[in-house]
Amino acid sequence: MTLLILIPLLFSQTEPPVDSLAELLPPIRPATGLQVSDVPNDEGNQLIVRWTLSPDDELIDDYVVMRSEAGEEYQKVAVLAPGTDSIMDDNVLALELGLKQRKKQLRQLGRDLKKAQKKDYADQILVLEIQIKGIQEQIATLKENGLLYRYQVATVRGEETVLSKPSAAAQATGQWFHVGRINVLVAMLFFFFLVMYFVSQAKKGKNLFLRKIAGLEAIDEAVGRATEMGRPILFVPGLSHIGDIATIAALNILQGIAKKAAQYDTPIIVPNRDPIVYTVAREIVKEAYSDAGRPDAFNPDSVFFVTSSQFAYVAAVNGIMLREKPATNFFLGMFWAESLLLAETGNMSGAIQIAGTDASAQLPFFITACDYTIIGEELYAASAYLSREPNLVGTIKAQDWGKATIGIFLIALTILALFGLEFATKIITSV
Repeated sequence: MTLLILIPLLFSQTEPPVDSLAELLPPIRPATGLQVSDVPNDEGNQLIVRWTLSPDDELIDDYVVMRSEAGEEYQKVAVLAPGTDSIMDDNVLALELGLKQRKKQLRQLGRDLKKAQKKDYADQILVLEIQIKGIQEQIATLKENGLLYRYQVATVRGEETVLSKPSAAAQATGQWFHVGRINVLVAMLFFFFLVMYFVSQAKKGKNLFLRKIAGLEAIDEAVGRATEMGRPILFVPGLSHIGDIATIAALNILQGIAKKAAQYDTPIIVPNRDPIVYTVAREIVKEAYSDAGRPDAFNPDSVFFVTSSQFAYVAAVNGIMLREKPATNFFLGMFWAESLLLAETGNMSGAIQIAGTDASAQLPFFITACDYTIIGEELYAASAYLSREPNLVGTIKAQDWGKATIGIFLIALTILALFGLEFATKIITSV
């Protein structure tokens, strides 16, 4: 019917006014069925807004989602393309993102104070601090008070806008527990039971079997060789900082090695790249000599700081290996591009070498150039392996049983899924 009206008009005037064409088109119809619901299993800061598309969806320009907080005026939340029938409104998350951006700007202004007029920067900082305080108060209000929200969806075509009916009031609420992660809860409880059981068994004196690790088994042999040859032991605790778990694992191993060195009166050399690691390593070696009953034999100069520069440190350690000719080299901790430089120099000097790291990219170099290599998580288990402390041994044993259980469980589910059992497929995809 519309085409029959337009055809005479097109022939009667070569350039029809746009306004006249718009007036001839029927008015667009609004979106309907607007519903708002809380997002399940979250912290209480998101709402899902859904609606039924306008019957004229192909003719419109945009959907504009508007929100009213606690009965106030509607404010625009988002502008969406035609064909969009839902949106997740995460008001608190957006505010928290804005808060991070404001704080970043504040830090940047603080760094640039010397480069511009102090008064102008001070005024900008004051404005940003006021904005940050306002955002923090708004976030606290949204999370604590749980404001009620109402929504409307505007259907827009050119200058024409029609509104949907307002939604019912909705409130975002937080949940105590993510019901979709019950499998994680079950796994945690199972692992907790394993840890408690094996720790109690270890404390009762039961000898719990731990898989032999060749690199750790060879420590006694390596220390003994240095003692027989009358040459020192070199221990490199990686090149990372004290917060690296590989560094902590290396320092745990250093304690056992230093104690053996003290018992056999074998010199030990511990060069360090990080000042804090140096301080900790020095105290560990000193305590090891005290535990061995030989505190007077400890040489403070045997543990020292070299430099924070990566390759300058490597050059210094290589020089130590070529000058001092240690009989045994330990490279344990976190390593980067210097791994092969260290290991190859030690190999050329004829020393027995034991290396260990969780840096998978460096393992091939250590495996090639060293006599023994402690791979990945074996490094973390070393302290339990060497000390046989009940809490540590029980934890390692629980980890082994936990991994074995998970492996068997996944294999069984995979076989069931191959036979078309849907519950097995759901469990596998939800893990």
